[in-house]
Amino acid sequence: MTATRQICVHFNGCRFDAKDTQVLAIIKFTELGLVEPLTHALKEQNYTTPTPIQAKAIPQLLDNADLLGIAQTGSGKTAAFVLPIVQHLTNGKLRPSAKGTLVLILAPTRELALQIGVFVSAYAKNLPVRHTVILGGVNQNRQVKALSRGVDILIATPGRLLDLKEQGHVHLNDVEHLVLDEADRMLDMGFIKDVRKIVRATPDERQTLFFSATMPKEVAGLADEILHEPVRIDITPKAITADRIEQHVYHVPALKKGALLKDLLSDNALYRVIVFTRTKHRANRVAKQLGQARIEAAAIHGNKTQAARQRALDGFKANRVRVLVATDIAARGIDVDGVTHVINFDLPNEPESYVHRIGRTARAGSEGIALSFCDSAERDYLSGIERLIKRSIDVVEHDRSDDVENQGAPETPQARPLQRLHSKHQAGHNGKRKKNRNRRQNRNRNRNNVKAA
Repeated sequence: MTATRQICVHFNGCRFDAKDTQVLAIIKFTELGLVEPLTHALKEQNYTTPTPIQAKAIPQLLDNADLLGIAQTGSGKTAAFVLPIVQHLTNGKLRPSAKGTLVLILAPTRELALQIGVFVSAYAKNLPVRHTVILGGVNQNRQVKALSRGVDILIATPGRLLDLKEQGHVHLNDVEHLVLDEADRMLDMGFIKDVRKIVRATPDERQTLFFSATMPKEVAGLADEILHEPVRIDITPKAITADRIEQHVYHVPALKKGALLKDLLSDNALYRVIVFTRTKHRANRVAKQLGQARIEAAAIHGNKTQAARQRALDGFKANRVRVLVATDIAARGIDVDGVTHVINFDLPNEPESYVHRIGRTARAGSEGIALSFCDSAERDYLSGIERLIKRSIDVVEHDRSDDVENQGAPETPQARPLQRLHSKHQAGHNGKRKKNRNRRQNRNRNRNNVKAA
């Protein structure tokens, strides 16, 4: 990477470089140079105003620049690269050869690859653009058949792409546009070597787009290797945690977390919830326990089959599943509107993961609530998170001392009981909340009567 042009923006209270703020004057997609079929497709999706990364990236990408985008899931980065790429294809006259592709988009997870495919389908619906998604965990025959004719856009996970390449079912000689999405997750999942192999198989003369939420040393090194004089767009996520997301922490012993979770979910104001665990085993266990408590829940993680993961995600989007229990890696790429609460059943050991997690709520200008459970072994994790977001997270006292002990929680004037917690989602749910509160009170009285007897 010989040189980098820096472009930063201000958005939703986030701190970005004030030297380039003309993005704020761009209020419509129609001002970005997109062709009418694309703006029409955006209008059909009720999208009229670009996000900061879209406003800054789309004109640069239409001008064939390489791009280094530092942005998290939910920033609008997928549309930021899909829209100009589709337009390039409609302007060009080349067609891919058999087993070839003009555009290669690499994603670390199957869920993200499928989501990108959905975006391509939606935006290119009025244009003669062929695309396919290839990923592991499913039979390859249909994928091979789609590739045999050549495709304009190929969306792939690295492992399956290399498998099919080695079998001779796909070649990358025609690639004109290369996209690496969520490069930091590629690193986390051990895909960097595979990515390098894939990049070496593409032509040197290409447009390359590189996206990552964070820039650890190895990821920065990869970007330096494959980008040529890129435009750098930095959409820093840290301030997202402060403005539209109400954050609280419960100090609770590890063995009491399950009881606390079930009790919180007895409140119907928590009606579309993502629960994060640190391990796959715990995700399964939590989902099973919630199911036993007649709370609709499904687990999603790397050991689940693709079909099972998709069923869980579809159920969550359709409100058949109220609670999605996920690990960090499995949840990357999940972009669901209307998530009311994110609950950290386990605190992440990487503070940046906390920002990614809670960013699943408060999408599209809405508000959300993030709740975290912290046991004594996780205090250092909590401190690291608070240092990163540059604020203390409010401590909440729980009113079920018979079920959940708050022993060991620090004394704080900020601590307050549960009933004041869900203010941002009370509208339309007050009646349900009152019923649930009465039900809990009756349950407590019955329990006390049993103890007295």
